[in-house]
Amino acid sequence: MDKHIIAYINAENAFSGSVMEQAISYEQNGADGLYIYNYDSNESVQMDFITTVKLILRKVDIPIYIGCSIKRFEDVKKALYTGAAYVVIPYTAAFPKDEIKKAIDRFGNDKIIVEFNADINTKVHYYENKTLIEELSELGVAKLMFKHVTISEELKDIISDCPFPVVIRDSLVRNDVVSLLSLENVYAVATCYYEGKNLIQVKQSLQSEGLQTKCLSSSIPFSEFKLNLDGLIPVVVQDYKTLQVLMVAYMNEESYNATIRTGRMTYWSRSRQELWVKGDTSGHYQFVRELSIDCDNDTILAKVQQLGAACHTGNTSCFYRELASKEFSNMNPLSVLTEDYNIIMDRKVNPKEGSYTNYLFEKGIDKILKKCGEEATEICIAAKNPDAEELKYEIADYLYHLMVLMVECDVDWNDIVKELANRRKS
Repeated sequence: MDKHIIAYINAENAFSGSVMEQAISYEQNGADGLYIYNYDSNESVQMDFITTVKLILRKVDIPIYIGCSIKRFEDVKKALYTGAAYVVIPYTAAFPKDEIKKAIDRFGNDKIIVEFNADINTKVHYYENKTLIEELSELGVAKLMFKHVTISEELKDIISDCPFPVVIRDSLVRNDVVSLLSLENVYAVATCYYEGKNLIQVKQSLQSEGLQTKCLSSSIPFSEFKLNLDGLIPVVVQDYKTLQVLMVAYMNEESYNATIRTGRMTYWSRSRQELWVKGDTSGHYQFVRELSIDCDNDTILAKVQQLGAACHTGNTSCFYRELASKEFSNMNPLSVLTEDYNIIMDRKVNPKEGSYTNYLFEKGIDKILKKCGEEATEICIAAKNPDAEELKYEIADYLYHLMVLMVECDVDWNDIVKELANRRKS
């Protein structure tokens, strides 16, 4: 079982911007997941928190565990509709089992985590009730989370007997991470202890303690790479989402090993004859998402998350100057939809006189919904016609109005694509 380090962020009484910065920093430093919580039961506060989590999920790729006030099925739905991987629900005497059952029936049996307070000073230890644990298992709960733990033989037995994996939430003031992750059935520690620290190095040190963690590792030793006469291998660098080629650089064995060790693209400068970490000077770091080797073992393809511009000129890509071209179709479906979405968003932000898009925004949500309904009906009518030409026009009309609705409701294509990807697992 891989052992995970999850960073937790207390979003109660915190500014949305600071929570966002923390989340991005934790991901860049190697956290395996984020547990972000705000258990304030005020409905307005919860809606602001839900919005914050949605925004964070547009910026980070690691799983998010969301902890919020859950009283009914609708609360679980709102939490999961952010795109979060799990909802964390504290167990109390008022635990809404029936509502949780509805959520599990709707979203699957691997989305709910129940949190127990294991503080020895609390009067009621619900987690000690084996019947309760069995009921939660039958309910379809995926995992348990224990907080405020004091390691004892009794607690070890309770955790090891659990029918599902356990996360321990701990500030690591009294306990050490190795002891907690070494417990049988514990797959993760959620902590705030490593804020601002390199979690990749932490996970590598855990491996030296015999714990299996999620770290970058090379499937082929550098000695098997075919190098040029200078002892270097070229690296083609792509944006991991758009696949745009950003730059080409070179690595030697030292820079390659540094890239694997730190998760940040590190190269060998041929002009300065020294190692350079992309971004150390400009702040435009490249975080590794995937490294591949070509069929001859003589070129590396790196897919990265690029901060800022890749090129020293300030251009996104070093390949911004056209040498020659001919007419060709360059219509990637997702890029076309994204570009059209951005145009519609621009119309909302910068209204244009006489624009039909602005007319829809001015009329409001009811008009937009009416048009979406009309266009959906037109699709159904066109689909009965054997001529596919009419159908494609109606689908295009519908997608346009759908994107107007998405902009109006603050939903973008990344939200949709991420949700579709999540459904592959079910």
